[in-house]
Amino acid sequence: MTTWVGRTAVEIAAAVREKQATAREVVAEHLARIERLDGGIGAFRVVRAEAALAEADEVAARGDLAELPLAGVPVAVKDNLAVRGESTRVGSAATPEIPADADHVTVARLRAAGAVVVGLTNVPELCVFGTTEGVHGTARNPWDTSRTAGGSSGGSAAAVAAGMVPIALGNDGMGSLRIPAANCGLVTIKPGHGVVPAGIGDGDWFGMSENGPLATTVEDARLMLSVLADTGAVRRDGEPGALRVAVSVRSPLAGVTVSAPYAAAARDAAGVLMKAGHQVRRADPRYPLSLGVTSLAHWTAGTAVDAAALDPRLLTRRTRVHAALGRRFLNGVRGGSAREELRRRLEPFFEEYDVLLTPALARRSPRSEPWHERGWLRNVLVNTNYSPLTPPWNLTGWPAMAVPFGTLPSGAPAAVQLVGRPGSEAELLRVAEQLEGLRPWRRTAPLD
Repeated sequence: MTTWVGRTAVEIAAAVREKQATAREVVAEHLARIERLDGGIGAFRVVRAEAALAEADEVAARGDLAELPLAGVPVAVKDNLAVRGESTRVGSAATPEIPADADHVTVARLRAAGAVVVGLTNVPELCVFGTTEGVHGTARNPWDTSRTAGGSSGGSAAAVAAGMVPIALGNDGMGSLRIPAANCGLVTIKPGHGVVPAGIGDGDWFGMSENGPLATTVEDARLMLSVLADTGAVRRDGEPGALRVAVSVRSPLAGVTVSAPYAAAARDAAGVLMKAGHQVRRADPRYPLSLGVTSLAHWTAGTAVDAAALDPRLLTRRTRVHAALGRRFLNGVRGGSAREELRRRLEPFFEEYDVLLTPALARRSPRSEPWHERGWLRNVLVNTNYSPLTPPWNLTGWPAMAVPFGTLPSGAPAAVQLVGRPGSEAELLRVAEQLEGLRPWRRTAPLD
């Protein structure tokens, strides 16, 4: 008997299109794995077992089955994007338990492509922090369940890394795709602004938040992004020519250092790209000293907007403090020029280099604890110290990827980040594919 758990989205879709498998049997296998494993992982808030099987049968009956790029592929959706018939709780007790009457546009595109939504995944309250725990559940790293999966797309990343789904939908406002992907050994891309429809919360955190894929291979990430995207900019166009690659292991935030394993991963990846024919140089972007304040202002102000219509008594203390601080920054963020100034400061760097290669994180993910019960300052310090390298590229709105590379002393995956200028999604994916080809990674955690 062929097993479909552990197969890529590309493989599954091809098999369903060619009638080598039915969407129902593929979805049923993945639902069985979710039932068996998720009690110890905590990836899902809601599992749509009966609905998913019915929708799998609908996919099988479609007249265009042979053309569907994601035919029968099980997919998990982050619980801040509407799924028809399900409530969208965004990790909070303050959000209403009212079923959505329509899919978010990204969910609709996945379904139109033949994917089957098997469940909604856990997030930290209002998707604020880089750890995933709260009143609806705790998402743990399948590679080491004593550690958090990361956040805020932590449940989606955990589901993919545990082999419960081959791909998942998440989003990234300050690193919320790249952080959990790096923790869990996955590929992700935060597309540049305007490539994929956003519509996340109330205003997309001032346009910083982007929807994107979580996958175990670059090919799956590219396929999913092509389904989500408004343009054909992510199509594969052959191997990249010699690119000018800058490698930097410096933290963008003053006072935050990068640990040795993550710095080593970036340096090793640079060596691989150099041997592949790219022009690799050590070079640090000119991050401004004000970057930390700019990041904090936009991070908290985005939360203030999302929390404005919610009962503060039902929010956790850390979220209330975050939103209260953000209200003080709202006018400055809305009318300020800090993001445009940052873009102008960094643009010359990307005229000199095609790709920036950095560590994806500064250190391994924090322990899986009830961080939602901890104080605001403790949460902010933990988040800042382990994930300082992702926020600049939300502020600029430029594309950035996390790619598994190397191994931490614990045995969990390490990861690097690839950043490019606007419109370089396809180029970044090709570089990531070279890294994958030359240094392949184990695609899912060893849970069996």
